[in-house]
Amino acid sequence: MSGLLCREDMDEVRQRLTTWWNGGDIGRPALQLHAPREAPLEDIPALPQPPGWVTNYSTTNFAYRVSLSARACIGTHYLGEAVPTVAPDLAPNCLALYLGCRGVESPGTVWCEPCMTSPDEARFDYDPKSFYWQFSLRLGREQLRLGRGKFLLQFPDLIEGLDTLAAMRGTEPLLIDLLERPDWVHRCLRQITDRYFRYYDVLYDLFRDEVGGAIFWCWAPGRMAKFQCDFSAMISPEMFRDFMVPVLTEMTERVSYCMYHWDGPGALGHHDHLLSIPRLKMLQWTAGDGHEPPWHPRWWPYFHKTIEAGKKVFIGCDTIEHLLDLRREFGQGFKQFLIGMGAKSPAHAAEILDMACV
Repeated sequence: MSGLLCREDMDEVRQRLTTWWNGGDIGRPALQLHAPREAPLEDIPALPQPPGWVTNYSTTNFAYRVSLSARACIGTHYLGEAVPTVAPDLAPNCLALYLGCRGVESPGTVWCEPCMTSPDEARFDYDPKSFYWQFSLRLGREQLRLGRGKFLLQFPDLIEGLDTLAAMRGTEPLLIDLLERPDWVHRCLRQITDRYFRYYDVLYDLFRDEVGGAIFWCWAPGRMAKFQCDFSAMISPEMFRDFMVPVLTEMTERVSYCMYHWDGPGALGHHDHLLSIPRLKMLQWTAGDGHEPPWHPRWWPYFHKTIEAGKKVFIGCDTIEHLLDLRREFGQGFKQFLIGMGAKSPAHAAEILDMACV
């Protein structure tokens, strides 16, 4: 094992996170703390932004994407359990792009244009020559070269299950399909899961670090993944149980460590079903726009229930005061949290780490 230019104590970070993921006690929650550096670690000139550039997911200018990657971590202190990473992301649903969707770039993001207008057009073929897959591989390999000894590679946001099928079919048509052709939906989900791991396995072999660790939002000492179903806000708990729980159960069994991106109040009704998935390790709660922030007491009953079920909770927090509120409320259970926070400086980060000890 070895340290990184952007995180010299990476060996110790790996040890703490391995202990934390595997149920051990590090004396506090896992904390991802970021603070600005007074001066960047390296002098890497910025390229001018290309004309018409709207999102850092873009595939329209490879050189600029590489430039962003080279500069991504050099201006930040990574403290607590934060790890410097970059990712060859193309959209918040790369798998749908690999399977046939076209990415439509818009300010700040990319949305996937549906690629099947009827159920008869459903295709989920692995295409090694896909433009988007080849772009991910090309960019990822260049990021690996740039990051050697400096930062690690994070998985692109593949996404799976109903979210991927909705991207390919369209949200409204898929809602109708759930009612009119449920067997077809199940067959599609079977193929999507198979394709997910066809791509995932290639990326894991390419991006894993020297100890076999992998990253999506958090480093873990093995095959790591983030799963989700934002589509679930539009369906009943019974439909979620029938269509997504089997998918998630299988997928969690095919990795070593995982979290579920649990997004917004519309998804709260699926909590019990999520807790029923034995190998689902952690819920990452995102409250959504217009709602109380993730650290707010409104969500505490759900966090208590999650911890009592033997799972971890990942949230963001904004101040030491709110961090202390969480520590008082959850006691020893506070150690089961992963919390992301910004810090003003390494000294401020050290104060946060001290205050978080239980």
